Amino acid sequence: MKLAGKFALVTGASRGIGKACALKLAELGADVAVNYSSSKVKAEEVVSLIREMGRQAVAIKADISKQEEAEALIEETIKSLGGLDILVNNAGVARDSLLIRMKEEDWTKVLDTNLSSVFFTTKSASKYMMKKRRGRIINISSVVGVSGNAGQANYAASKAGIIGFSKSVAKELAPRNILVNVIAPGFIETDMTDALTEQQKEGILSVVPLKKYGKPDDVANLAVFLASEESKYLTGQVINVDGGMNM
Repeated sequence: MKLAGKFALVTGASRGIGKACALKLAELGADVAVNYSSSKVKAEEVVSLIREMGRQAVAIKADISKQEEAEALIEETIKSLGGLDILVNNAGVARDSLLIRMKEEDWTKVLDTNLSSVFFTTKSASKYMMKKRRGRIINISSVVGVSGNAGQANYAASKAGIIGFSKSVAKELAPRNILVNVIAPGFIETDMTDALTEQQKEGILSVVPLKKYGKPDDVANLAVFLASEESKYLTGQVINVDGGMNM
């Protein structure tokens, strides 16, 4: 797979899955815009790693749960890199709680950050991609968006929404050679899983047939495939990276 000459934007790319996607895209030759909302230092570290590979890179701060900032992010990416061929929508948050205890602001925060942001960036990016008659949009959902999970009604709704949104948009954009696909990660080793107790980790692994956590690179490897020409006949799909949880 080669991505030389391609321009990519990864949202929420200062750490975890987003960082892995940004680095893997650059490794295969793409220039990358690294979006972040608060972790400037970590975002700049990712930019430095990409530049060490000989690729262009820029860190762009934007709260993409706000339409105007999402649109500005797309514009700044195109201006800084020279174009936009690949959009990886990865930014997300969790505010877990049982339904009867869930606060309205926790519902709204998760839906705005995880789902509305995907609408804003995809709408803005697709206008540019439609003119070029090419593009790849890769949306990071979750196994929770496929199967649901107690205590995560807001998170599950946002991630399931990404799936429905992506399938609809894939049908709209296919005639313009813009492919839209979804990755649904399971339990991946990130800052979030590092905070779990050993008992919690054992409980999680009991439902994973492979009996181990995934790595951010497991998701990134699929993302770069979906960004490449090797995936040119693949759109509107949801691919689980979950160690066999959803078979």
